[in-house]
Amino acid sequence: MKNLIIKILKLIYHYFIVNEITKEKTIDGLSIGTNTDNNAIITVKYPEKSKIEIGHDCLIYGNISTETETANIIIGNNVYIGRSTIFATIEIIIEDDVLISSDCLIQDTDNHNFSRVIRKKDTSDAKTKKNQQWDLVNKKPIKICAGSWIGAKVIILKGVTIGEGAIVGAGSVVTKSVAPYTIVAGNPAKFIKNALR
Repeated sequence: MKNLIIKILKLIYHYFIVNEITKEKTIDGLSIGTNTDNNAIITVKYPEKSKIEIGHDCLIYGNISTETETANIIIGNNVYIGRSTIFATIEIIIEDDVLISSDCLIQDTDNHNFSRVIRKKDTSDAKTKKNQQWDLVNKKPIKICAGSWIGAKVIILKGVTIGEGAIVGAGSVVTKSVAPYTIVAGNPAKFIKNALR
């Protein structure tokens, strides 16, 4: 019962306190442009060094977080992000006029080491240090170029660039960069046809 009460209190805190703070643009390391409607849960873990910048005229939902001291998330103007998770350890850039549907996962890291011996400590580290040892994990930046559209439930993995005007079909797993003005889909995402300009 005690754990349930703690979970409920945490949800209330995030929903009412964190959301209100992010709407008021008062989180250190966070800047939000004019006419942007921010409904996201935003976490800047190291605000003295890492940052999240959101441009003008955006509509933002979901969870957005930087996880290391040097991580940056840069979101351009006129961007829509549905109830998705964006998780940076190095850098994620989302340019102007991008649409990201709900339930997407965009992360610039593998999250865990491939070695079982190293991975075995991840849970205890997270419990005691409240943070992962990111220097032991593969990381590469992500870029989502202007005018692209990411369908629902898409996963975009480290090192990927989504080209200008590209479309990623719903449910796809993007492991390699996508050429501009193309449509890709599947797991792993593959070329389907050219997109309209």
